This record gives sequence, structure tokens and C-alpha cells, in this order.
Amino acid sequence: MTGRKSEITIRPEIAHSPSGTPSRLAADDIFISLGDPSQAVALRQALAEISQRHGLSVAETSQGGVIRFDFASHGTRTHTIHVIVPLDARSRFPAQHAGGAAELAIILDDLGHDRSAADSLLALPFPLTISVLPHLPFSADVAEEAYRRGDQIMLHLPMESQSEGEGSEGAIPEPIELREGMNQQQVASALDAMLETVPHAAGVNNHQGSRATADPALMQALMPALRERGLFFIDSRTTAATVAYDAAESAGVRSASRKVFLDDTATREAVLAQLDLAARDALRDGSAIAIGHPHPATIVALAEGVPGLESKGIRLVFASDLVH
Repeated sequence: MTGRKSEITIRPEIAHSPSGTPSRLAADDIFISLGDPSQAVALRQALAEISQRHGLSVAETSQGGVIRFDFASHGTRTHTIHVIVPLDARSRFPAQHAGGAAELAIILDDLGHDRSAADSLLALPFPLTISVLPHLPFSADVAEEAYRRGDQIMLHLPMESQSEGEGSEGAIPEPIELREGMNQQQVASALDAMLETVPHAAGVNNHQGSRATADPALMQALMPALRERGLFFIDSRTTAATVAYDAAESAGVRSASRKVFLDDTATREAVLAQLDLAARDALRDGSAIAIGHPHPATIVALAEGVPGLESKGIRLVFASDLVH
């Protein structure tokens, strides 16, 4: 029914006690990413039949590229199904109003592992900056498709992390990454090999890299290679000790830094709260960069939250629009 490129993810929603501790299963959140808009009609009919068969009530709402179905039994919600519907590429980016609006760039990291997750992101009807990991099964395909649909492409450049204490970053090294002790020629060679697998990359941001971005010698080896290739740099700021932005600025590389991580907690509510934080940063400072990942909850939250940004005086832009 949902086709080859569709994806279904189920996540339990846990209710919490007044003290904040998990207490019981409240409902199931089901995320369905469709591969074709025409599938939405058949899916809606199937869900109506299921609700009737099991005596469930259902409430349908729609916002952005997401249709939400809330199912309840005797007044108690049991399931919420979020259906992410792809939009035609020509209708993805409505006209943005110019003027004095604050600007927000949203970068989605870690693309290249999962084609269906990428398809869900590319169905969203607003401009995104897609940061693709190199040397993965779908790296080139995702970059080509995102570029064709009008998104901006970045290389999500793997860099060495601390062996311990990385928190959400994790400490698993990538097979090919920039590491302490590499000289300028080694850095340039590794960069070229990565770019071969991520076509149309206009810039880079670091993947992990809490050790690498804190190493002045390695960052000074990287920045001339980026400048010579006309690439901008976004510091993902995976450590407070980073010197990457300063190194880029000193080398004359167009650069900027991340303000907000959207989905350290990958729930719809948490991502919406972080998106609101990014919006407030943009309004206060004139611009902001937020980074997220292709989690189902992140995609749903973006589909729900981004369309309301314009009414707050915020314009969605690409990462390249915020570098200097």
C-alpha cells in the first residue's frame, strides 16, 4: 500500500508522573513517510476502515506536509499516525517575503545512510541545507536528488572525536575522517575523496570532531583547502573548545557557527521547543543556524513548526546566506 520508498517507524509515547519520571505507556506514535502523494488517498481509506473495524474514533488534522490522525478508544487516545506526504518540487518553496526579516538556516545532518529518511526530508515544502556524509551507500544519490529539488548541499565532514565523554556525539570513529597529526596534503587528499561522493557540495560542517576542531594545527591545515575549493564552513560546535571558526576566519574562509541543536531529544515536542529557541535567537541576533537530523519526529516537527515562522518575522534561508 505504501510503496517501495515509503517508511514506517513506531515509537512508544511514555506518560510521566508529576515528578517527571516515566510511569506508563500513553500511546503509540507512528510515522509513515510516503513515497508518492497519490498514496495518501488509499492510506486514508485504509485507516478509516481500521478505525471502524475496531470501534475507534479518529480526528484528522493537516499542517505543512504532514497529515495527523489521532485515534481514540472511549475518549482515550491510543495511537497518533503522522503521515509525511511529499510535495511536487515546484511547489516546495513558496515565495519568501524580503525586507527586514530575521533569517534562519536549518541544516539536516547525517544524510547518506537511509534513502527513505532523505526522501521524507526532501518532501518538506521549504528550503533546507542538506549535509551528506561521504562514502555511504546513498551519499551521491541523496546529494543529486536534493540538488535537483533545489536544496543546498553540504559535505558533513567526519572529524576525530574525543575517545570518552562525548555525550550525544558518541565516540565511534568514522572509517575515513580528519585526525590529529594529519598534514595539509593529507587533509586535502581526504577532502577531495569525500567530495567525490557528495556532488554539488557548496560548503562543509563537521561531523563529530570534538578533538579535531579543538586542534589548531589540524584546523589550519583544513581551511586553505576549503578556501581553494570555494567552500564555506559551518562550525557545528560539538565542543566548547573549538577553534574551527577562528581558523576559518583567519584563513579567509566564509564561515558561521551553529546556534541550536534541534533534536538532542528526538521527540516532536522537544524539537518544536528547540525550533522556537532558534527562532528567538534569530529575532534577537538577526540570524541563526540550527542543526538537526533525519529522525521521524524531527521531520514531523519541522513540517508543523516551520510554516509559522514567517508570521513571526523569520525568513528561512540556506546556510550559505549566513556565512561571512
